[in-house]
Amino acid sequence: MNSSEWFREEPVRADKGLPLLITPGRTQDFVELLQAQRQVLEERLHSAGALLLRGFGIDSLEKFDAVTAAFSTSRPSFAEESSPRSRLQGAIYTSTDYPAEYPIQFHSEYAYTARWPLRLFFCCLVPAATGGATPIADTRRILRRLKDRTRAHFADQGLQYVRNFIPYIGVSWQKAFNTEDPALVERYLREAGIDHHWGDDGRLRTVQRGPAIAVHPVTGEEVWFNTAFFFNVRALEPVSLRELFLSEPEEDLSTNTYYGDGSPIEPEVIEELRQAYQAESSSFPWQAGDVMVIDNMLAAHAREAFTGPRRIAVVMADPHPPAGPGAR
Repeated sequence: MNSSEWFREEPVRADKGLPLLITPGRTQDFVELLQAQRQVLEERLHSAGALLLRGFGIDSLEKFDAVTAAFSTSRPSFAEESSPRSRLQGAIYTSTDYPAEYPIQFHSEYAYTARWPLRLFFCCLVPAATGGATPIADTRRILRRLKDRTRAHFADQGLQYVRNFIPYIGVSWQKAFNTEDPALVERYLREAGIDHHWGDDGRLRTVQRGPAIAVHPVTGEEVWFNTAFFFNVRALEPVSLRELFLSEPEEDLSTNTYYGDGSPIEPEVIEELRQAYQAESSSFPWQAGDVMVIDNMLAAHAREAFTGPRRIAVVMADPHPPAGPGAR
């Protein structure tokens, strides 16, 4: 049977190509659709980078759980969390508990770690009253937008991520590493090759290095896969918040990014990254029951500020590489 009989497809924005809107054809049961058209839908995901499933009635945690279980191979926990979130049920979490009045900048989930989810699922249970979209951007196109010298320097130098686990700011080390035992954290950091230091006040500081550009394991394409922009203090919005943090000693910032040799990323390069993400940004208003499936390496994502009771659930799945220091 032709795939067009099973589902309809069209880009949400023709000029961006993602997300690709998937709506029911032969069946409104997405799990049934997967059983019949799994390979086709996988191909669409790898081509577009993100799928928006609409009209399948995925309006509860139980239905969302069934969809993510069917459309992934593994849904483990991941270490080195950087955004506050709460467990809702099983492998399902809140998308973030970051304050509603602040936007969240573009990032690739867990790209700073040695093991990350290849697939992300977002489910809209309650849309925001205003704002609250989840913009996405094609990381292949972002990479092509960068100036040759910018791309070459990042390819040569890679990145350095510095984190200070400060009480009441961001995520505690206990939550990030899923333990209250410093010895277990020490072992994890050694295995992951992450430099670290415990302060006299018990604060943990980590320094880790990684590439800025990666190769997708299925498509073989080069992608801009990192959190160089997201973790950088100059990426913060609104500007008033950025200026507040820039007034603090740099060594005390909760997160910041540098080139791999430890030298600062120039402000103009951070602005170049900001403009590249904005130019490739594609968004849509959430509707209750929507599910967006993102290939984490092919599409970066963000969050608009919002008002109202917005409730977006997330599942992170299919770790890559399959085993490593982040394995659970």
